[in-house]
Amino acid sequence: MSIVLGYDESPGARRALSLAIDLAGRLDEELVLVFGAAPPGTVGEESGAHAQALAELGGTAVAHAVEAADAAGVRTVVEVLPAKPVDALLAAGDRHDARVIVVGTYGETPLRGAILGSVPHKLLHLSRRPVLCVPAEA
Repeated sequence: MSIVLGYDESPGARRALSLAIDLAGRLDEELVLVFGAAPPGTVGEESGAHAQALAELGGTAVAHAVEAADAAGVRTVVEVLPAKPVDALLAAGDRHDARVIVVGTYGETPLRGAILGSVPHKLLHLSRRPVLCVPAEA
């Protein structure tokens, strides 16, 4: 089993990282760090450039998270995926038999999340696994 964390360096994700590291350490579970971003629907050379840029951005984003987990003695796996964040997290949860999927929130109201389709809101409705939503600090 594992703990899957959606990580993008946002304030909510940073707070979720601390909680996910603590949880993974206490349960002696692997922490799977997931960065998902789908390239725009372009074709040809531009599409490849977008995908490469997103992969580099994801690698940079999760580097801090890996460093923090390593310092706490928590094993990590990194997945930078060319998919929408919700799809990336659900797939990673299945691949790694996630005990829980952890995500940070951005402080949006439930109505705004429902209308705009926030990642936490979608996960709560689509995931067959438990989802832990961690609010950003006030």
